[in-house]
Amino acid sequence: MTETNQQIHPIHPIHPTAIIDPSARIDENVTIGPYTIVKGDVTIGSGTTIGPHCTIDDHVTIGPDCNIFQYASIGGAPQDLKFHGETTHLTIGRGTIIREFATVNRGTGFGGGLTAVGEENYLMAYTHVAHDCKTGKGVILANNATLAGHIEIGNYATIGGLVAIHQFVKIGDYAYIGGKSAVVKDIPPFVIAAGDRATLHGLNNVGLKRHNFDTPVVRQLKKAYRIFFRIGLTVTQAVERTKAEVEQLPEVVAFIEFIKNSNRGVTR
Repeated sequence: MTETNQQIHPIHPIHPTAIIDPSARIDENVTIGPYTIVKGDVTIGSGTTIGPHCTIDDHVTIGPDCNIFQYASIGGAPQDLKFHGETTHLTIGRGTIIREFATVNRGTGFGGGLTAVGEENYLMAYTHVAHDCKTGKGVILANNATLAGHIEIGNYATIGGLVAIHQFVKIGDYAYIGGKSAVVKDIPPFVIAAGDRATLHGLNNVGLKRHNFDTPVVRQLKKAYRIFFRIGLTVTQAVERTKAEVEQLPEVVAFIEFIKNSNRGVTR
């Protein structure tokens, strides 16, 4: 930052070519690059950096310590024909990174009115998060991953490059979706899925190891996975057998409950 810019903006290192609505609420230590537009009903938390040529639309809350790279479009109107200009919102959690040309849309009135990106997410270049999506903590979307509307993604899930996910799909915690997959049904927690259309390929062993899951937990999850997806049982039969034969650790209970409560049906 030049000496001139410091004199113009002693608190906020905001480039003089940025267009900032006077009603925007910007904490101290926020950096905003050249030619970026920040509209009125916007809150930006301390320590956040927004690169050049970005657009931050109305009704957006960005948490502290985020990093939004150049040409990102944040909080644009939903791409849905049922949206008619109602006031809806987008929130972005603390420590999230959004890379070049990513697009994240606000919610819709009929879909709950909120798109919520969780803490410490990493949205790589050209990713798209549509209206009314919810992501948990530590979610990674690799380049060109595309979320349709109303999708829910659990904590620490990873979505590979060029993945397309159908609207209303749910992705469980710690799941991994391989690149170039098309996902049309729910993906249980702790598993790997890949393909067009996506199918399951066992537990996400690498991801579980990286997140320090104990060996006994992984062993019980493997038993549950085999019962549900390897021996041809119905969901009801698999639930009963898993409860009878597998230690009911919290992770196993979460695995069972996700499958039981799936509205779209789970990928197999």
